[in-house]
Amino acid sequence: VREFWRREFFHQIFRDVTMTPESKIRDKITDLAKSIYDRGLTFGSSGNISVRIEDGWLMTPSGSTMGNLDPAKISKLDNEGNHVSGDKPTKETFLHVVMYEERTQTGAVVHLHSTHSVAVSCLAGIDESNVLPPITAYYVMKIGKLPLVPYFPPGDLDLAKAVREMASEHHAVLLANHGPVVAGKSLESAVYATEELEETAKLFLLLRNEKTRFLTPKKMAVLNDRFPS
Repeated sequence: VREFWRREFFHQIFRDVTMTPESKIRDKITDLAKSIYDRGLTFGSSGNISVRIEDGWLMTPSGSTMGNLDPAKISKLDNEGNHVSGDKPTKETFLHVVMYEERTQTGAVVHLHSTHSVAVSCLAGIDESNVLPPITAYYVMKIGKLPLVPYFPPGDLDLAKAVREMASEHHAVLLANHGPVVAGKSLESAVYATEELEETAKLFLLLRNEKTRFLTPKKMAVLNDRFPS
């Protein structure tokens, strides 16, 4: 037993030393994507993740499922958006690219078809300039303001134009009848913000017929001062 653990210990050290920064990012994408899938935040082949790297972007491939990604097959694009290796990138690549172009500090982008967020995106009569109210402090801290992007068919370049018009002022948007697109400084921050958005959408739907106490502008200002995005 002792010999087994000794071999495992040195195997892990060798693996950590020999892995390149890009391969570590590929593994991180795979691990977080599986976590998202296993918890029912995406399903089938829906949703996509991208991460900025030194010479371009890594992006989940077209038609892939987040529950079973192969790190070696994750798409790689150069700084011009050209596909250079891996499987064919998602047809929603432009949703990611416009976020990176308009928000230079963006390190990762997550787009999901998460159930409660999509449900909210289908509601009539919601405030299209700010879809969800300030229900919790963490929603204010991680999302802030969430505009609704008008509906366009998936892959439509007019959708890219609509997202671009909002991306410079908002790191998260909700696509009508489609789902959220969230940018973050790191992969973890983008994932956590997307999860917070989904949880808030769920709370919003649960509370729609109840008299609700939302955070006041004063309380939101305190949060924004203490936890600037």
